[in-house]
Amino acid sequence: MRTIGAIQIDESRQATIASYINGRVERMFADYTGVDVRAGDHLAVVYSPELYSAQVEFIEASRALQKMANGALASIRVAQQSLVANTRLKLGELGMTSSQIEDLETSRQPQSRMTIHAPIGGTVIEKLAEEGKYIAAGEPIYRIANLSTVWLMLELYPEDATRIRFGQQVEATLTSMPEYKLLGRVAFIDPTVNIQSRTVGVRVELDNSSGRLRPGDYAQATIRIPIGSQGEVYDEQLAGKWISPMHPQVIRDEPGDCPICGMELVPTSRFGYSNTPVAQPKSIVIPRSSVLMAGEHSVAYVETEPGRFELRTLALGPIVAGQAVVLDGLKPGERVATSGNFLIDSQMQLEGKPSLIDPTRYLDHQAMVQANTPLSTNEIEFSQVDGPAAESLEQLLEAYFDVQRSLAADELPDAETVETLARIADSLSDDDQLEANSREQLQIIVSHAEQLAGDQIDRVRRGFQSISQAVIRLAAHHRSRKAEQRSYHFFCPMVKGGHGDWLQDNPTLANPYYGSEMLRCGELVSELPPHEADNAAERQPSGGSNASRGEEP
Repeated sequence: MRTIGAIQIDESRQATIASYINGRVERMFADYTGVDVRAGDHLAVVYSPELYSAQVEFIEASRALQKMANGALASIRVAQQSLVANTRLKLGELGMTSSQIEDLETSRQPQSRMTIHAPIGGTVIEKLAEEGKYIAAGEPIYRIANLSTVWLMLELYPEDATRIRFGQQVEATLTSMPEYKLLGRVAFIDPTVNIQSRTVGVRVELDNSSGRLRPGDYAQATIRIPIGSQGEVYDEQLAGKWISPMHPQVIRDEPGDCPICGMELVPTSRFGYSNTPVAQPKSIVIPRSSVLMAGEHSVAYVETEPGRFELRTLALGPIVAGQAVVLDGLKPGERVATSGNFLIDSQMQLEGKPSLIDPTRYLDHQAMVQANTPLSTNEIEFSQVDGPAAESLEQLLEAYFDVQRSLAADELPDAETVETLARIADSLSDDDQLEANSREQLQIIVSHAEQLAGDQIDRVRRGFQSISQAVIRLAAHHRSRKAEQRSYHFFCPMVKGGHGDWLQDNPTLANPYYGSEMLRCGELVSELPPHEADNAAERQPSGGSNASRGEEP
């Protein structure tokens, strides 16, 4: 399982340095953010009349107690001893250390200035005051973090998080230093799902004694999940061992206490680790690129005979490392299409067979879900192109926008515009500069372009419907590097048969499927910027219409 995460500061290794007294900051020894300090180092000097008065009270109380050591009544001595103890306690509450109080007791010289020392070693990550500033008691001056250990924060989908165990080993590589390999262990799995992102937080502890890991940097994490038939995980380093429930890096051969937090070590079997190797169940796996989404269901094109395919519903298990585990719907040895799926689907439509875009012959539930949902481009990775292909691509979009405007005005598109659209699409469909999926979309445009040349506007609109699906995918995948114009993806749920998507070059909605009858019917789905794409996911593997055989690993 691969995912991206961010390096963060270990919250358990942070300290806020605050003033215990009201006063003025006279000097700051750690005078810039990022300086390293050791435990006990002096950080700042604070001037405080309040501290001076408290020291005088302590000195006078100590002197009085010393004078009455022999001659005073016992009850008076006890009261004076209590006064000395209280003034000593007050000095501690004002931030003086035991050694500072002992020095004061010896010297009998009150000081109006107090030196603040670092409680831990680490790096100053925030400097919150300046010399000369008046501060109140409790006001923070510094924040220090010990960066010898850092956290890698991951966000996993709930179905993936269920396969993660506390203490599981994680491999990571930094985005800034891809050659630098890291090893850590899972220290925390969030028991709740984030309601905004619908993900589960997973925290990994990483050793940073070298100081090369910087909070805020990104890292790619790889988690290997050898799960047996009973859900147990076998890890040779954890088999039969004892682990700290708070610090997974503490692993011992025998029971004992954690040297960091003092908690009792627990057997690793409590977290689902097997003491012996577990048998791995056999599964059918296919490339992730073979899986298509039809509403809430997963489907794939399965080869029934050479060159002929059928649409089949699949029940999927985990999807990791570009492979999808198939629980039901395939048999070992059957072949599935790995690329060219949209070209196959277009051919199925022309032959009146079950397809993704014509789900009336497919399962009713899948049909309803898909037809009434806008086309999603979230899984399409954006890239820019240069040269003649880039110029032709922009000309194709201009021709498409001309057709869209004509249909919105209840007019048949200009024949020359239709011919330009078909010619450019045909030319680009053989251009290796474009990804294979984009060339498939261009072939779909070519196959439906003749419908735009008809004299019946309803038939033209049906052809435009198929072309729009291809153009939206194409525009979400490739644009010219010099392109400056945004495009706008609209969707109309009233279009018969669903798939009422189209693209415009301006944000004013103009429905090409109904024209003046319902010109403003529809909704803006998304904006497609010319230079970047949000929420991009994996690109489909390039190549022609190939098939892959289901495998049993």
